[in-house]
Amino acid sequence: MDLAATQASTMIFPGCPSLKFNTPAPRTSAARISRLAADAKRLDWGAAYPVNQRQGESQPGPALCVSMIEANNLSKQFARHEAVRNISFAVARGEVVGFLGPNGAGKTTTLRMLTGYLPPTSGSARVAGFDIFRQSLEARRRIGYMPENVPLYGEMRVSEYLKFRAQLKGLGKHDSRRRVGVVLDTCGLGGVRRKMIKTLSKGYRQRVGLADALVHDPELLILDEPTNGLDPNQIRQIRELIRQLGQAHTLLISTHILTEVEMTCNRVIIIDNGKIRAADTPANLIGKMRAAGRLQVEIQSAPEVVAAALNRLDGVKKVTPEAMDDEWTRYVVWVDSGVDAREAIAQLAAQYGWPLRSLFRHEATLEDVFVELTRPD
Repeated sequence: MDLAATQASTMIFPGCPSLKFNTPAPRTSAARISRLAADAKRLDWGAAYPVNQRQGESQPGPALCVSMIEANNLSKQFARHEAVRNISFAVARGEVVGFLGPNGAGKTTTLRMLTGYLPPTSGSARVAGFDIFRQSLEARRRIGYMPENVPLYGEMRVSEYLKFRAQLKGLGKHDSRRRVGVVLDTCGLGGVRRKMIKTLSKGYRQRVGLADALVHDPELLILDEPTNGLDPNQIRQIRELIRQLGQAHTLLISTHILTEVEMTCNRVIIIDNGKIRAADTPANLIGKMRAAGRLQVEIQSAPEVVAAALNRLDGVKKVTPEAMDDEWTRYVVWVDSGVDAREAIAQLAAQYGWPLRSLFRHEATLEDVFVELTRPD
């Protein structure tokens, strides 16, 4: 069994790592696609997606559930390392939420628990009202998951691969054909539908992965670094696609591109060292950072003298001098909430005769919020 097939198996059956789809990577035969999908359904692997209800599972009405995702005291431990530490959060239906954090913060582990790929060590979570552990199949029917590194069958053509995936997810021949046509159009893949996946650019392969996540028309899309490895033009195209998808789906997006989050997400959850540090709208988080206040001034004089004088001003909390290439020094001045010390600084410079060439109030960004909440100190 080749690596591509192994990776695809993991993606097809998240939460069932013990089940291995021990079949070589499928070729381009339509009959072979149908036969493989039928085998998967016969073994009940496709039960994660079709409408048949499993016996013994209580089925709450998802339409009555306001939250699409509810995580309560969710934790995951690997040996002595606790990757996720007792986190709780909710995502409402129709929201587009950015899930942010530095490398190793626990983002991907959390997403894998929500999709059923990893069982939590403790805590619980629900997707569309279904418990991800006790009602895993029902929960996974409603999820479209795009992992960070999308595993694809390079030897298949785009439309054939998507049809194969649709049938594995329990769609019949008619529904598969219809949904493949829809996602090809939605993801801008119509022009490459007959091309081999291995010949596609990185951007188009990401689109194929997104189309795969959409093919069974899930209520919830979970995207892990959807713009990973793309150039600026491709990032812009994927961003626009995500914005369109947000009009019809609930989205949880993990990414490092903060400008992308500001432009596409209704709300942001920031996680660091396995714990949630903040959860609010981008505007509110930026507003709180701005309220704390940060000024920047460039003065030509002895840095220790200037810094001491600035620290004595009312409302100033901290002054950080930064040496520049010439005789000038840049000072970052942190002030209390609601304090604007620009006039006092200008008067101080005039009083002591210090040459002053720049004085402005820093406009906070989501990047400032992220750095402030996740920096080691």
